[in-house]
Amino acid sequence: MRGILFLFLAVTALGGAVFAQSKEVSQLPDFEPFKITRGTSFSASTPNSRENLKIGSVPIGEPRISGDFSDALEIIRKNYVDGKKIDYNELTKSSVTAMLRVLDPHSNYFDSTEYDELLTDQQSEYFGIGATIVNYQRDGVFDTFVTSTFPDSPAFRAGLRFGDKILTVNGEKVSGKSSAFVRDKVRGKKGSIARLTIEHGESLKVETIEIRRNRVPQPSIPDAYLLRQGIGYVDLSEGFNYTTLDELNVALNDLREQGMKSLILDLRENPGGILEQAVRVAEKFLPSGSTILTQRGRFPIDNRTWKSTNKSAESMPLVVLVNDGSASASEIVAGAFQDDDRALIIGENTFGKGLVQSVINLPYGSGLTLTTARYYTPSGRSIQRDYSNGNIYDYFNHKVVLTEKEKNINASQTITGRKIFGGDGITPDEIVKTAQMNQTQIALLDALFFFARELASGRVKNFESYKVSGQIQYGHRVRPSEFSTSDELFVVFKKFINSDKIWKTAGDKLESEKTFIKSRLRLNLATAAFGSVAANQVLVEEDLQIAKAVEALPRAQQLALAARKNLQKTSK
Repeated sequence: MRGILFLFLAVTALGGAVFAQSKEVSQLPDFEPFKITRGTSFSASTPNSRENLKIGSVPIGEPRISGDFSDALEIIRKNYVDGKKIDYNELTKSSVTAMLRVLDPHSNYFDSTEYDELLTDQQSEYFGIGATIVNYQRDGVFDTFVTSTFPDSPAFRAGLRFGDKILTVNGEKVSGKSSAFVRDKVRGKKGSIARLTIEHGESLKVETIEIRRNRVPQPSIPDAYLLRQGIGYVDLSEGFNYTTLDELNVALNDLREQGMKSLILDLRENPGGILEQAVRVAEKFLPSGSTILTQRGRFPIDNRTWKSTNKSAESMPLVVLVNDGSASASEIVAGAFQDDDRALIIGENTFGKGLVQSVINLPYGSGLTLTTARYYTPSGRSIQRDYSNGNIYDYFNHKVVLTEKEKNINASQTITGRKIFGGDGITPDEIVKTAQMNQTQIALLDALFFFARELASGRVKNFESYKVSGQIQYGHRVRPSEFSTSDELFVVFKKFINSDKIWKTAGDKLESEKTFIKSRLRLNLATAAFGSVAANQVLVEEDLQIAKAVEALPRAQQLALAARKNLQKTSK
C-alpha cells in the first residue's frame, strides 16, 4: 500500500532568497511547521512500513545497499580527521537527501523530529505556546517580540501580549538571536515547560513566567468574512489538511447566513497539502461528472482520474486568487476551476508543481517522501516546471522562463475553448502583480513597530486614546473607522523617528511614504487589539489583487454560465 499522498510548498529549500522581499516575511509563529521542499504533495492512505514497500524490483532496505552504506560510515568513523566530531544523524540525512535530489526537487528525507512535525502538521494543530514572534531592531540590536497570541493558547492564558520582549528562554539569553532560533527554543513536547523572561510592552516590567506547552489549532482557513455586501472572502492560505473541507463548509454556511451571493477564494501562499482534501474543495464547486485531475504513475494505485460526485455543487460566482506561493494542492484546485471554466483565476503565476509524493515510514521514526506519480489538470496539461538541468536554485527561484514556442507546446483549452498553458504553473486569466515594499518602506518597519508599541501602551502624549487594554478580541471584523491614523499622529511619528540616529536617515522620505506609514501603524494597532489574523483585514482593504477580484465577479458568473451550457450540450 502507498502512504499518505501530499502536496506541499516549502520555504526551506529557498534559503535566504525567500526572505529577501521584506522583513515582514521573517515573521515566525512559534509553531511554524517544518515544510517539505517547496511544492511537495501526498495523498492519503495508510503509511507504509519499510518491509512491505518495493520500488520496482528492489525492496527498500535491500541488504547490499544498507551494507555498503554501513561500511562507508564505518570507514569515515575510523579514518576521517575529525571523525569523533561527526553528527552521524546529520551525515545519514545529508546522504539520503543527496541521493533523492538526483531524482527530483520534491523527494525528501526527514529525520524523526522533522517527520513527527510533518505528520502533526497535517492534523491542523501543533504543540507549543501559541504565539507569533518577530525580530525588530533598535539601536543596532535585534530583539524578539511577541506580536500576537492565538485564542485560548498557553501564551494567551499566560498574559503575553503585543510588544512583549522575550529576554531569555529556559535561562538562555536570546537578545540578538533570530526569531527562528527563539521559536525553536520555545517549541517542545506537549506538557513540557517553557520558562520565559519577558519585558512587558505595556508596563515595561520584567517577569519570568512558566508556560506549559499544549495543543494549538492551526486551521487551514484563518479568516472568512464579507468584504462588502454580498461578497464573501475565504482566506485558505494555510495548506490542505485533514480538516480543510470541514472548515470550508463552516465558513460558507456562516457567510451564506450573512447574505453572501458571490465568493473570492484566496489561495495565495497556500503551500499545498493532502491531495484528497484539494479534490474535496474543488468538488464543492464543480458539478457531478466534472474532472478534477488525472494521476499517472508506475503502479495501478497511482493511476486514477478524480471526478466530482457532487450533485448539488455551489453555483455562486467565484474568483480564485493565486501567486507563486500557491503550490501543488492549490494548483490542483485552481487548475480544475480554470479548465472547467468554473472560476476566474486572478493574480500571478503559481509555483508549478505537478508531482505527487507518497509518504513512507522508515525505521527509528524517520520518513521519506518519494515521487510516485504525476498529475494533470482536466484538460490534460501538466503544470510541472522543468527541473532537468539539476539547478535547484534556479528551479525554486523561477529562473527558467519558457519561450512562447515552449508555452504553445504545453497549450490546452478550457471547456469553452479558452487557450491555457502548462509547463510553468497556472497562468492566471488576469495577471495582477503583488505590490512590493520599496527599500524605504522596509527600513521603516522597525520604527513603525516601536512607535505602535508606545501607542498601544498609552505612552504617547495626547494620543492616549490609542491605548489597547484588556484581552485580544478574537474573531473581530475590523471596521474602517477603527484605529484610523490622523495627520497629527503622522507628525508625532516623524518626531519619534528623528530621535533615533539610524532611523532618522529616512526622515527626508517620510512625506512620500505618508500613506504607507499610516496604514502600517493601523495594522500594528489592530494586531495589538484583535490579533494577527483579524489585523490582516487592514491589508486586504488595500490589496490590488482583491480589488480586481471584486471587479471580476460578474465576468466569473458569465464564464460559469457559459461552461454550464456547454456541458448541457455535450451531455445530450
